[in-house]
Amino acid sequence: MSPALTSPIPTPAHNLPSIINHKAPRSIYPDGIKTSGQHPPIPDQLHPYTSFPTQIFGPTIWDASDYASHPERWTHPFSASEIAEISSAADTFLASGTPLTGITQSNFALPHFSAFLASLRAELLNGKGFLLFKGLPVSEWGTRKSAVAYMGLGTYLGYFVSQNGRGHVLGHVKDLGEDAERIDKVRIYRTNARQFFHADDADLVGLLCVAKAWEGGESDLVSSHQVWNVLQREHPDVAELLTRPVWYFDRKGETSVGEEEWIKTSVFYLETGENPRVYSKWDPYYVRSLTRFSDAGLIPPLSPEQQRAATILEETCVRLSLHMILEIGDIQFLSNAHVLHARTAYKDFPPPAPRRHLMRLWLSVPENEGGWKLPFKDTNEKKRGGIQVNDTAPVAPEDAE
Repeated sequence: MSPALTSPIPTPAHNLPSIINHKAPRSIYPDGIKTSGQHPPIPDQLHPYTSFPTQIFGPTIWDASDYASHPERWTHPFSASEIAEISSAADTFLASGTPLTGITQSNFALPHFSAFLASLRAELLNGKGFLLFKGLPVSEWGTRKSAVAYMGLGTYLGYFVSQNGRGHVLGHVKDLGEDAERIDKVRIYRTNARQFFHADDADLVGLLCVAKAWEGGESDLVSSHQVWNVLQREHPDVAELLTRPVWYFDRKGETSVGEEEWIKTSVFYLETGENPRVYSKWDPYYVRSLTRFSDAGLIPPLSPEQQRAATILEETCVRLSLHMILEIGDIQFLSNAHVLHARTAYKDFPPPAPRRHLMRLWLSVPENEGGWKLPFKDTNEKKRGGIQVNDTAPVAPEDAE
């Protein structure tokens, strides 16, 4: 094991200055804040497996059985008064003529519902890590007003970060007919293929259901802390391997000038600072799509041990997962720090029916505003994480493109 992984931790990442993206040109970024983008971990901020807990306790641990028969514990139907307040805020914003990328709490005022959103933010970050809103009237409001309402709610949970190399801060999960087998080039959310358990490159993720599939496209969630506990009991060798920074993640060409085409990282981390929690970062599509580089000898291929670990991790997630179906007007918010999520494959209704369509948000919560203390150089950036290519401007398209 390298000395850097066993030596005492020097200056924590959360004490390192990191302000460059807070001073971005407003001619490109309406709020003056640029998405930080993907970064490898700081090597001397990583902990060896022996520092990890043998078992995790606390509010981030849950079993599917805790919730499967009790949807009232994880759903929040919008009340008539909440819808009226959200509708009024959306209408006011639309009348202002402000571009959707410029939406903020100040121009999307929720004087009453904001208190609930503050409690939800705390629950997402430090509690069970997910909630399902029900009943946003998307069919009545239409795509534009629904997008405004959705992004307006998002401003109370975090900062929008770009989700791809084109700067989309409002994403669209929709089958665009791309080849799901070309995993080195295609983002799976643009296909109808199954998504294995993974975490996105943001602190929180939101999904608003605009149109359902004919069949499939259902959602599964799992507590990665519960997964960790099971791995420690059943496959401690797998848990140990997942804490090693020997995993390469593909950037699929979404890179800025001078950046490598991959990130070398771990799957499970510890936070920096005192009483660190276990943080997870995983997506098997991004791990298995790197053969073009391993075949060229630029990085090592996945070892048999890593292949086995990836399989066991997925099987464990499936076994422990909570299954849910998103109806039109439902909004699912969840944490990427301690919840992994997946989607079943799906088939759309035949034309002219609309294709399955979810609007997606990636939201950042920096460390100094209550976010997790991560071993990355951008831990205090307001828009940490996400995907940023050079100076691509943020855009919020109203449909997939």
